[in-house]
Amino acid sequence: MLVQSPPMGWNSWNTFGPDVCEAAVKEAADLLVSLGLKDAGYEYVVIDDCWALRRRNEDGRLVADPDKFPSGMKALADYVHSKGLKFGIYSCVGVLTCAGYPGSYEHEFEDAETFASWGVDFLKYDYCFKPSAFDGAQLYNRMAMALRATGRDILFSACSWGHQDTVKWARAVGAHMFRSDTDVHDFYTKIRTVSINQIPNICYSAPNCYNDMDMLVCGMKNNGFVAKGGCTDEEYRLQFALWALCGSPLFIGSDLSKLDGDTLSLLTNKHLLAINQDKEARPPFRFSQWRDTDERLAEEELFLLWKHLDNGEYAMGFFNFSDVRRGCFAKFTDFGLPATAPFGVSLFDIFEEKELGVFKDYYSMELEPHSCAVFRARLVRDE
Repeated sequence: MLVQSPPMGWNSWNTFGPDVCEAAVKEAADLLVSLGLKDAGYEYVVIDDCWALRRRNEDGRLVADPDKFPSGMKALADYVHSKGLKFGIYSCVGVLTCAGYPGSYEHEFEDAETFASWGVDFLKYDYCFKPSAFDGAQLYNRMAMALRATGRDILFSACSWGHQDTVKWARAVGAHMFRSDTDVHDFYTKIRTVSINQIPNICYSAPNCYNDMDMLVCGMKNNGFVAKGGCTDEEYRLQFALWALCGSPLFIGSDLSKLDGDTLSLLTNKHLLAINQDKEARPPFRFSQWRDTDERLAEEELFLLWKHLDNGEYAMGFFNFSDVRRGCFAKFTDFGLPATAPFGVSLFDIFEEKELGVFKDYYSMELEPHSCAVFRARLVRDE
């Protein structure tokens, strides 16, 4: 099995966009190692769109732009591999990529051979300029077969944004991860919209095929190609915690050379990463919260997630996407623990890193707007 747990790594798009180049990719690989991110599990270094020349060569092959990548892709892949990391690249299901470079439509098998010869370990496969005569499932299946035919293990990331009910066929066509929504940009409203949209899709994740909620914007702070105003540290924490509990792949999109201590601490939080990488890879339950109808708080703006973990414990998280401070309640009977059961729930606050004690029947707290609280929970028998 290629991906027992959600893949983790770094992608060039959020920060560099069309300005991606060899030097930036090498620096990212170096920093993944020196900052301890590789040791935390971030292993893929992925080049997004705009790496190729605008035309294929006389043999119909894709060619890396020599101005951006003077050493070539094989040498760059070798460099990434020398760091103990894996190398990823980008193409598209259509005749063109989203930025107008050659796509892989009707070149799937030769492009897969090219990628394999370069030492590619990961392919992000986008959805722009898709011919209308084919549905997405057919074309993603074609590339999956082409990748397998190379004989090289290449993680296949189907970036179809949820079109044509991606969640219903992504696993069947051989994808290892799949996008089912639009891009996340560095501003809170976009994080909120994608997060709420994705809750119904998390049930489709399982080992070897994960629902990808898009790259992390944590720590961008209004720098880079998708800078749209920036977020607060609390809002970045909200994104990372939700991605972790939902079992989404974790791909850093920020400039690694500009990460501050708070962001690095968040991205390497051992408790959240353990939840994300849990062996059973179970999606969480979502529970709505009590709301005062006079305040018209949308049901999806405040919710609780409860997730089974491999070691017999659980993860629990409150998420407040609203603009007001709210009271949050975990009613243990919702989780299957009636008041008559001879158990309480012991809670460990992940961000505070402290034991809170054992609770019967329920746990409640106040939560600031645009924020979250995450706990590890275990059942404790009454004495």
